[in-house]
Amino acid sequence: MNNIKTAAAASGSAFLFTAMMTAMMSSAHAEPTGYDQLSFQTEVKEEVANDEVTASMYKKAQATDAKALATTLNTSINNALSIAKRYPSVTVSTGQQRTYPRYDKNDKIIGWTGQVNIDLKSTDFVATSQLIADLQETLVMENLNFGVSDSKKDALEQKLMTDASRAFQQQAKNLTRAWNAKGYRVVNVSLNTGSNYPRPMYSTMNARAEMADASVPSQSFESGNSTISVTANGTIELAK
Repeated sequence: MNNIKTAAAASGSAFLFTAMMTAMMSSAHAEPTGYDQLSFQTEVKEEVANDEVTASMYKKAQATDAKALATTLNTSINNALSIAKRYPSVTVSTGQQRTYPRYDKNDKIIGWTGQVNIDLKSTDFVATSQLIADLQETLVMENLNFGVSDSKKDALEQKLMTDASRAFQQQAKNLTRAWNAKGYRVVNVSLNTGSNYPRPMYSTMNARAEMADASVPSQSFESGNSTISVTANGTIELAK
């Protein structure tokens, strides 16, 4: 009988020990309690010189029938693309195209108006400026913008992500001391990138360029700067 009681006691002690260990392990891997949590954001940013230019140019025409209009537009753009081949450092692509009818007062179609665009992109400012000047003898400038190239932007964002992470950790330490806590742990954190590009440096709808008799001089570019930023948003839980 005593042996049975001893075995039962031993069994109970083993169960109690196992329960305590399970509780301790659960506590060590517990999810955030929701108490003593602080959410905040840190941001780092850097101003960088724009190294890429993009532009859009177009040909607009009118004709009494759609076929004649298409011939005029296609011929103009094909010539522009042929000129652009002289500048291999500039990426050229066909842009948006649109055609719409013109009506008289009786809502009868009396002709057609159409427009076709080509888009330019490059980090070679000199070549792009000269190409635009060549094209402005027959095409019209719609817009010109400056920004940061993908390769330069990606490299800077990688650096700023590291800086933002360090800034988040430093702020977490500062808050831990401010709240007289023993330490902290990160509940969650996310990194977000952002860019602030300047307004277009040049924009015009001046149709006189289509009637130019002499060569158009190339334009000097002032590309300006852009601001690249990375923010770290997250929550920490303080240890009391």
